Amino acid sequence: MSVDQYLDAPAETPFKLGLHHVQLALPPGGEDDCRKFYVGVLGLTEVEKPPVLAARGGLWVRADSLEIHLGVEEDFRPQRKAHPGILVQDLDALAGRVEEHDLVPEWDDNFPGMRRFYLLDNNGNRLEFLSPKP
Repeated sequence: MSVDQYLDAPAETPFKLGLHHVQLALPPGGEDDCRKFYVGVLGLTEVEKPPVLAARGGLWVRADSLEIHLGVEEDFRPQRKAHPGILVQDLDALAGRVEEHDLVPEWDDNFPGMRRFYLLDNNGNRLEFLSPKP
């Protein structure tokens, strides 16, 4: 099953829900390191924040159907359990890309019907990347 087929599986409400973005935290002054990870390693594109929100710091990135907002948190602690589950069309290619940057994907076979790995971002926040098994 492809990611598109997975997303097209019927599960509807009358509200037409969708996800605009995922919010993760970063420590004060951590924008440049986040840029190196999310733009440099994962290949996302930085999105210009509206001026009123840019004054707060942080970083917004997006690619394909994914948008992540990274907000400054004064008392930052990395999220090791709470995490976004990010669908990927070519999971092996992404794993290869992160390995080229000396990062190690943590593969996990415990989700029936899915292939997946976990990766910590530059601040230690947990990310899950997954793809439906064929």
